Amino acid sequence: MSVETRTVNDVTILDIKGKLTIGVGDIALRNSVNNALQNGATKILLNFKEVTSIDSSGIGEIVSSYTMATNRGAKLKLFNLPSKVADILMITQLITIFEVFDSETEAIQSFS
Repeated sequence: MSVETRTVNDVTILDIKGKLTIGVGDIALRNSVNNALQNGATKILLNFKEVTSIDSSGIGEIVSSYTMATNRGAKLKLFNLPSKVADILMITQLITIFEVFDSETEAIQSFS
């Protein structure tokens, strides 16, 4: 798994690619969110468009990243959820915790 970081206006976007699973994906996501926060990011979007699979560790890391961002005064939101990721968030009712958007434009505008 890989995470690429880019910035649009004052919004930090983390493009997640591959498997968000135990041992690799969860650590990469944690490190990427932590680095963004350390670099002063207060508006963070996680782009799930190219996530191919997710397990319980991946879900846990999304929750942990959200908590870490919130505790540091930042906002973390999700967009481009593949149907299998959206289904897992629905089943676990975590979808009610996150702000989720269909498009990058919509997600960026939500910070205004």
